[in-house]
Amino acid sequence: MLLNKVAIAVMMAATLNGCSQFQSSDASKYAGAALVEQKNIENGDIGIAYQKFELDNGLTVILHEDHSDPLVHVDVTYHVGSAREEIGKSGFAHLFEHMMFQGSKHVADEEHFKIVTEAGGKLNATTSTDRTNYFQTVPVNQLEKMLWLEADRMGFFAQGITQEKFEIQRAAVKNERMMRYDNVPYGQAFEKLHQALYEYGHPYSWMPIGYMSDLNRANSNDLKAFFKRWYGPNNATLTIGGAVTPDEVLPLVQKYFGSIPKGEAVSDAAKQPGTLAESRYVSYEDNVSLPMLRKVYPTVYMGHKDEAALDAIGYFAGQGESSVLYRELVDTQKAVAAFAWHQCFELSCQMAFGALPHPVGGRRWLAWISVLTS
Repeated sequence: MLLNKVAIAVMMAATLNGCSQFQSSDASKYAGAALVEQKNIENGDIGIAYQKFELDNGLTVILHEDHSDPLVHVDVTYHVGSAREEIGKSGFAHLFEHMMFQGSKHVADEEHFKIVTEAGGKLNATTSTDRTNYFQTVPVNQLEKMLWLEADRMGFFAQGITQEKFEIQRAAVKNERMMRYDNVPYGQAFEKLHQALYEYGHPYSWMPIGYMSDLNRANSNDLKAFFKRWYGPNNATLTIGGAVTPDEVLPLVQKYFGSIPKGEAVSDAAKQPGTLAESRYVSYEDNVSLPMLRKVYPTVYMGHKDEAALDAIGYFAGQGESSVLYRELVDTQKAVAAFAWHQCFELSCQMAFGALPHPVGGRRWLAWISVLTS
């Protein structure tokens, strides 16, 4: 049940953007917080009920009530990922995922983890091309403490940045890259794929982990500048889901977040679907027992009218044992694995097909597999 609550709250923070406008006479009782959207679920309807507010400083607040357990999930999503980085300064968004747990003006080094776990909670963070989010699930009576923690690093994190902390976390990111990309089978496939699919300089031509050569040139002042540019309340969404009501939550949100100054204005990035004038072929050697074939086609962008249809194609082509590729390749022992999916980001999407040929005679089917996924 807890995992379902976490998934719902994170999903709401990342995807809610299309419901009809709703103005309520009750909005006036929440000083400094304007109700801008509301979704009610009637009996038999499928969906997630929520209320969406906006503070005077631009912070978006999404509330979802679920009183089935005495828990609350708090998620702060910043609309900045690796796509907002500059050429030569890759990896900053992901590095912040590490740095944001290293203390701020009022929270000592490593104290964030301690405070949450001692409150009986769990916490984590993730970075993607388009956003970075920080979240924790705690007993509902610990909500105020979690809001204080998140507000403190939103408003006062920069004062806690030091060169020493930066160097420690940079080393941690280097180790993470080696474990997840450089020293694991097929680990570099996604990076090489994106380099081939997108022209140099495209926001998706590098991975969120970044290039170590870029991080080696950076210093703590670069991080402070990145934080100032992207981590303001007007570029963030605070999502709270659990056994709470707006009357309980909004005064606390206003108390801790309301005085944080608005950051620099942030405009939506232009859609940049990948384009290929001609097919590109990339091969590289890896320490693996089976070769992997992967074919990727640039498609549309998140929110495009064709996105849902492309998602369905990817699902039926290569997700699960009843999919076309599984039946044609795995069931016939031409491959030990076969897959397909339509991966969508805000600026661009891509359709991927792939397979690992069977170790007994499977390699002779590579050309046939390539034709099948064309």
